[in-house]
Amino acid sequence: MDYLGVAEARGMKGLRLVLSAGVPGPWGIAAKAIFNARNVPYVPVRQEIMQANEELVAWTGRRNAPIAVYDDEPGLDNWLDIVMLAERLGSGPSLLPDDPVDEALAIGFSAQICGHGGYGWSRRLGMARPPADPFPVEQRAQRDAMMSAYGSGAADMAAAAPQRIVRILHGLARQLHRQREAGSDYLVGDRLGACDIHWAAFSQMARPLTMEECPFPPGMRDMYDHMPPEVRAACDPILIEHRDRIFARHIGLPMEF
Repeated sequence: MDYLGVAEARGMKGLRLVLSAGVPGPWGIAAKAIFNARNVPYVPVRQEIMQANEELVAWTGRRNAPIAVYDDEPGLDNWLDIVMLAERLGSGPSLLPDDPVDEALAIGFSAQICGHGGYGWSRRLGMARPPADPFPVEQRAQRDAMMSAYGSGAADMAAAAPQRIVRILHGLARQLHRQREAGSDYLVGDRLGACDIHWAAFSQMARPLTMEECPFPPGMRDMYDHMPPEVRAACDPILIEHRDRIFARHIGLPMEF
């Protein structure tokens, strides 16, 4: 992917999407796929993982990615704000159901997948320090600072995370089984939704894609694949079937980042 630097992107109009260069982070994968699904053109802007990113902070007030900046509006880094921006700017079928009750259900699933305290957030607690730490010694302090900034450092949170993950995976699987019985291939309703994209992006933390499908940086796939046995056992095959279908129909592989 051809990234612009912050200085060049800052002077532009339109949508600038700040992404972690060379890293298949699930929040970034989801943001790209959501804007693509809504036919919203954007310019990718480089963010360096675990670096200070001073220029980015001066522009957006944030160090991490993804961040969506449209025209002169404030940058957005919350998953729901990104969905709503894509809904506002985009065209074609909405990524939210028409029925307000289904819309609330779909947003709730997305919150469980990628919101604070949700699946991705909880998986990240365990991924930070797998048995074979992929981060060089000189980068581990930066890694720890990044995790602290995410609010992911408390030992009690880490201890509770596996059971939280298991509950969320079981809930997603039950919903997909219900939807299959109703004749739908999607988490809510009968068309692609933001929650489907969110699960496809975050499924990397349940069963990583192959290196051919997603050319991970060295050590990162092993980090994604490290998980407690109860979490691995909770990954119903229907979750991966759904992920593969969403990538095949709507997102595309191999992944570019």
